[in-house]
Amino acid sequence: MAYFEWADDMVIDNGPIDQDHQTLVRQVNELHTATSEGRGHELVERLLGELVRDTIEHIRREEQEMARVGYPRLVQHQQGHEEFVAGLKALQSKFEGGSITVASQLSTLLRDWLSLHIRRYDKDLAVFLSKKQRAASRH
Repeated sequence: MAYFEWADDMVIDNGPIDQDHQTLVRQVNELHTATSEGRGHELVERLLGELVRDTIEHIRREEQEMARVGYPRLVQHQQGHEEFVAGLKALQSKFEGGSITVASQLSTLLRDWLSLHIRRYDKDLAVFLSKKQRAASRH
């Protein structure tokens, strides 16, 4: 069983947002496996860098999509993203400074944040998109 399982209740758009989320879930699992097996610092450092980079890139794309569709809670969503990215970067800096426990802390943080964020905040976006689609199909 994977450290972080993708589940049907995490589906947002059956498209690019879900693809990004699934990539991040795979990366969290890979990072967790590498750290729990005590694999080399360099491997963990590479995975950590990819995960932080891809998370930031996903957030940028998600916010662009929210702006494009006129999502009314974009500003609140952006604030949550900004706080999360600041925390990610702080953990990455600690790891680069030599802390060996940061990578496992980060895999836990990412798993928990992604799970909660997708299921609560991104689901709100899914509901908004669904309502917008239904309204467009009636016209």
